[in-house]
Amino acid sequence: MDYKIEQLESVLLFKIDRPEKRNAINYEVMDGLKEALEQARTNDEIKVLVITGAGTQSFCSGGDLQAFHGLKSQSEAYEMLSKMGGILYDLSTLPKITVALINGTAIGGGCEIAAACDFRIARPNSKLGFIQGNLAITTGWGGGTLLYERLVPSQALLLLTTAGLYKTEELHDKGFIDHIVPGHTFNDVTNLLEPILLKNVHVLVAYKQILIEKWKRGDLQERIRLEILACSKLWEKPEHHEAVEGFLNSSSRKNTKS
Repeated sequence: MDYKIEQLESVLLFKIDRPEKRNAINYEVMDGLKEALEQARTNDEIKVLVITGAGTQSFCSGGDLQAFHGLKSQSEAYEMLSKMGGILYDLSTLPKITVALINGTAIGGGCEIAAACDFRIARPNSKLGFIQGNLAITTGWGGGTLLYERLVPSQALLLLTTAGLYKTEELHDKGFIDHIVPGHTFNDVTNLLEPILLKNVHVLVAYKQILIEKWKRGDLQERIRLEILACSKLWEKPEHHEAVEGFLNSSSRKNTKS
């Protein structure tokens, strides 16, 4: 399978297991993430859901371009984007604490997943970026909307419009990365989260519910839907497909040389 789900005491660990694809998201990973969310939601033993990627190179490189490049029309794109956008809404409003353990590069949709989590823990010198603008689209899984909730709006706008790559340390200074840890093992996370893990699960759920209620009153779900719609409209334009073709061809040449 392209993912692994493992319960380690009061932590549920979800790992994208596609290191050869830089842990890119496909439909199987989407289904696995839905499964993990359901387990975390219904199991009172679980206090924290941790999401990470296999290996040491990539947390998540976003959507699998080869898998999704065949989606040409707005309606085709909207169906895929809505599926993952719904998952990220459920992730952001999960009544348990969520953590993105960023064990390597996180770009595009990988940063959207990170933005949907309550906390982001990353290795030093990792590169992260909302690079969707370089492919002539916007964030399309709700990550842009969630980023505006996590950061000062001007900082969020800067990250989205520059579509650049930033080092862990830079994003820590901007407030996106909460903690930097030299290692990226499960123990690194549990040690860091120990004060949270020692609390009663119902206390944690009650505090998370305050945030969820804030977002519901702020119409978070509808704002994410509008973000997805905007991305789907750009998706079908020739500029996007040309940019993806260029990226895939460039990646193919690099792989051939190596």
